[in-house]
Amino acid sequence: MRFSTLPQWLEWQEKLHFTEIDPGLARIGQVWEKMQGQTHLPFKVVTIAGTNGKGSSVAMTSSILMAAGYRTGTYTSPHLLAYNERIAINGTPCSDEQICASFARIDQARGDISLTYFEFATLAAADIFRQQEIDIAVLEVGMGGRLDAVNLFDADVALITPIGLDHTAWLGDTREKIAYEKAGIIRAQTPVVCSESEPPHTLIDYANSLKAPLYKAGMAYRYSPLTADTWSWQSTDKEAMVLPYPALVGDYQLQNAAAVIQVCYLLREQGMLIDDSAISDGLKNVVLAGRFQEIRHEDITIILDVTHNQQGAENLQRLLSERNSTGNTYAVLAMLKDKDCQAVTQILQKDIAHWFFAGLDGSRGMDAQSIAAKTMQNAGQENFSCHTTVIEAYEQALLHAQAGDRVLVFGSFHTVEAVMRVLPEFQNRLTSTAE
Repeated sequence: MRFSTLPQWLEWQEKLHFTEIDPGLARIGQVWEKMQGQTHLPFKVVTIAGTNGKGSSVAMTSSILMAAGYRTGTYTSPHLLAYNERIAINGTPCSDEQICASFARIDQARGDISLTYFEFATLAAADIFRQQEIDIAVLEVGMGGRLDAVNLFDADVALITPIGLDHTAWLGDTREKIAYEKAGIIRAQTPVVCSESEPPHTLIDYANSLKAPLYKAGMAYRYSPLTADTWSWQSTDKEAMVLPYPALVGDYQLQNAAAVIQVCYLLREQGMLIDDSAISDGLKNVVLAGRFQEIRHEDITIILDVTHNQQGAENLQRLLSERNSTGNTYAVLAMLKDKDCQAVTQILQKDIAHWFFAGLDGSRGMDAQSIAAKTMQNAGQENFSCHTTVIEAYEQALLHAQAGDRVLVFGSFHTVEAVMRVLPEFQNRLTSTAE
């Protein structure tokens, strides 16, 4: 084994390949062929792509599958507090030992083939899931779809969540171009669920070209709220179901949940035993950190949200308005260089009393002054301050906040992670991952 600890492996992987992002399936395909010989995995696979709602959809799908009694693997990215979160079985992150052993197998198989950090993770997930003999894997695409490492593996059902403008330098600058890349996870004559009622035509054309049955919101299935606690879901050939709201904040989660239920019905048609009670239980018990996660700090509400694009900011703005806060909302914002901070701040401007901009480390991180220059100075805004780190910005926001106020921490997984690490609510998780 090249290294003895997970941090050593990860530090090495970050420097192994000449670039952090290198779309394409040739290199990772060669390594997997040496390890396994085929890209069809020995268990069911649901692959989820899209711009927003991927994490929520993975969480709800896996929660339902676990409620149905299936040994379920999830592969997600990025992580919040520990790398192990990316590869989990039945909701429990894999151990350092499991991941290191898989990295060693990958390293031996790759020879002189260079792999990115994300490609190592993707191969490790598939390798560990095979070793652990799971029943089904729910795989989240990292970026795009067609050339993403996750797309090495064939899906039994594909799900494409709402598509917006993100990663435009890699995927294209229109919804149509981005949708074409996302649609790359579709396989010939294999069902695909689309959670949008009006997806870009490129997605529809791609599915039609492969004769893949397309299950589109508003056509193949419908959903609507009923009461404060219930909503209904109905497909073209099924009676309406009355369901509890998913245990994730936001009415827009119904859009994600409805598509997930269609996925579960398609898995049922493929022979999996997923009854209506498992769907109900899965929705009620779903857990996902960092998605409008509210934490009380004395008399102040801390809101953690990984939102980092325009579509996500629109959802976030609706939630802030719906919560009927009587106090001020202070925002701690730090983002990566490739994100449209101007679009995000413009949507939320009327809701924020003061912005605390912060810098993020690393080559992709944006400094606070750059955020301010792009979002505030040209608009003549003066309700902002710049800080070197997220924690510095967060501490200043707490000093400004009074009883009844809210402190919103958002803009990136890295932003939320930094604050999570100083909140008492997450100390147990930090301790368990360090052991």
